[in-house]
Amino acid sequence: MEPAAIRRPDPETVTISGYEVDRRYGPNTVQTTNPDDVSQPHPRIGEPGQYPFTRGIHEGMYRTRLWTMRQFAGFGSADDTNRRFKYLLENARGTKANTGLSTAFDLPTLMGRDSNDPLSAGEVGRCGVAIDTIEDMERLYADIPLDKVTVSQTINGPAAVIWAMYLAMARRKGFSWDQLGGTLQNDILKEFHSQNEFIYPPEASVKLVVDTIEHQMNHVPRWNSVSVSGYHIREAGSTAVQELAFTLRDGMEYVEASMRRGLNVDDFAPRLSFFFNAHNEFFEEICKIRAARRIWATAMRERFGAKSERSWWMRTHVQTAGCSLTEQQPLNNIVRVAYQAMAGVLGGCQSLHTDSMDETLGLPTETSVRVALRTQQILAHETGIHRTVDPLGGSWYVEALTDRMEADATEIINEIDSMGGVVSGINKGYFRRAIADASYRFGQEMDAGDRIVVGMNAYHDGNEDQQVEILQIPHQVEIDQCDRLDAFKKKRDHDLVQKQLDVLRADARNGANTMPALVEASDAGATMGEMVQALADVFGRYSGGPEW
Repeated sequence: MEPAAIRRPDPETVTISGYEVDRRYGPNTVQTTNPDDVSQPHPRIGEPGQYPFTRGIHEGMYRTRLWTMRQFAGFGSADDTNRRFKYLLENARGTKANTGLSTAFDLPTLMGRDSNDPLSAGEVGRCGVAIDTIEDMERLYADIPLDKVTVSQTINGPAAVIWAMYLAMARRKGFSWDQLGGTLQNDILKEFHSQNEFIYPPEASVKLVVDTIEHQMNHVPRWNSVSVSGYHIREAGSTAVQELAFTLRDGMEYVEASMRRGLNVDDFAPRLSFFFNAHNEFFEEICKIRAARRIWATAMRERFGAKSERSWWMRTHVQTAGCSLTEQQPLNNIVRVAYQAMAGVLGGCQSLHTDSMDETLGLPTETSVRVALRTQQILAHETGIHRTVDPLGGSWYVEALTDRMEADATEIINEIDSMGGVVSGINKGYFRRAIADASYRFGQEMDAGDRIVVGMNAYHDGNEDQQVEILQIPHQVEIDQCDRLDAFKKKRDHDLVQKQLDVLRADARNGANTMPALVEASDAGATMGEMVQALADVFGRYSGGPEW
């Protein structure tokens, strides 16, 4: 059924998320010759692999190496997720791209609580894998070649604790830390903006992030210590420009905090990475990533004085937009994901995750996960998208929109600077108000029919059918996990655990780097919840800002 009215832009303009780009803008100020002639480069975009990296951080981009095809997995027990990891690795065989595993943790783990905590009841293993102990970590990555497969861990509030468990587990298995490659999401600032999975106050939380940055710099050279994440900001309802600005300014906050500790920017900055959302506005998403590289490169060189070219690089993971997927007609989500994935690739991402079509209904089934992975493989091997670098570069529209997004994001970054930085903005409620306003406007556009979402506010035929199988997590998972945790605690050396927790509290109280104590406490048998609480004994727990 055709919607009653779709607002169409004036022929002279194109409207993108609340602002208009003039079609006449290109020939006059962006393109050096006829706007239809794409052979002449925009004077500001430069060449691929050269500062400011608008066209990509590598000269050859996907012509020489495809993006990493990273699939998000985590549900039930560590054994359940380990089987899914092996399934993903088996289905990725034969691809030219490196393969990475991305780990989703359940809500109790994300909040730093053990599975037998009363507040964990009903949530264990539901939206990710339950991890309480180093033995859970061993089972999670059993028979996975940790020196060959990169591992991403989507964890924030207890990120230092989970990473310490991982490092202790790898050491037990005989892997040297300099063999390990992967990414710790570890971006706590965006939790205060959007996701609310924080534990400690903002200042203490940033301190723990800097602990991981310093530990990575000194001991785990192939690891990405922080994945500065705009994804969740966008999922909470921000605009693309807000996602761009808030994400990059969060990254700058971590750089500033690390430099205040005395770390050399060129020693840690090359291992900071980013994580962006790929939403429905195709060209806007492409230009967002291109603008992000330019803003970050400029800030690292001019604002922070970084000398290494690798410090100027903005390496980014992209995930297709979970909030764009619909419960209605879920098979349509396959199409949405494919276009969003293409936008991420045309924008020049280094790794990509494609959402499964059934994620609004439950955890992905094996069938939907396979379709999501095949979407990336079709994109890589059948479309020819990798045959040239930045194929849209030089287009008057793409360059005009990239310039506009850079200017608008820079204006927001300057506004955050003027209020004293990100932590100050959190305490003033700035970020949450801005995202809430943007989300409200989006909802108004949908209600008015100005923004069409197929299957939701238009084209309803087919909404009556469920169409896909739904994965169910049985309650027995929680019972078994709590039983394993009880058995683990009975066989450990209780005195050694308490000794290591006391060392952890002392290091936190004295301002020392907490990572060595966390690794030793993990190895001694402290649970995640016990280590999180030991830090809370010193830092306290955060209950929210003034407007919450």
